[in-house]
Amino acid sequence: MKKNTLFLVHAAAIAALYTVLTLLANAFGLANYAIQVRFSEALTVLPWFTPAAIPGLFAGCLLSNLLTGALPQDVIFGSLATLLGAVGTWLLGKAAAKIPAEKRMPWKFLAPVPPIVANILIIPPILAFVYRFEGTIPYFMLTVGLGEIISCGILGMILFFSLEKRPGIISPDRDMHK
Repeated sequence: MKKNTLFLVHAAAIAALYTVLTLLANAFGLANYAIQVRFSEALTVLPWFTPAAIPGLFAGCLLSNLLTGALPQDVIFGSLATLLGAVGTWLLGKAAAKIPAEKRMPWKFLAPVPPIVANILIIPPILAFVYRFEGTIPYFMLTVGLGEIISCGILGMILFFSLEKRPGIISPDRDMHK
């Protein structure tokens, strides 16, 4: 019972943090449109550390998209992109947990790749066909990719290495990969 409660609390906290960070980025005009730098996307590295981040990120993205006025297709498919990316990051973390710690370093840099790829593949058609923004799919793949590299790749990895140094907060050793 305690384990399930802790899981739900972690997921809810991650969802709330994702939502707050998206609303902050939205206030600066960074959360929507062709170029998106959502500070909240840095949290997409969290599934490496805890599977509670998977529903947390999904719920946070879903709520954020609703609160920022996204169209229904964006709410659905944008949230699914986050879900797929989160599952991919968790699977990478699970695989890396089986590798001796001294050989794990290169794997860590792959943590932001699944959400970056998921967003590059899923969001551009939404921008082109749902929002009808001016531009082509390859252009939107580039702009979404750049935003995701900044959010997930740079900010996310700063968060990743900060959390890794503080195992009392979130730690792969406390993960449910086992």
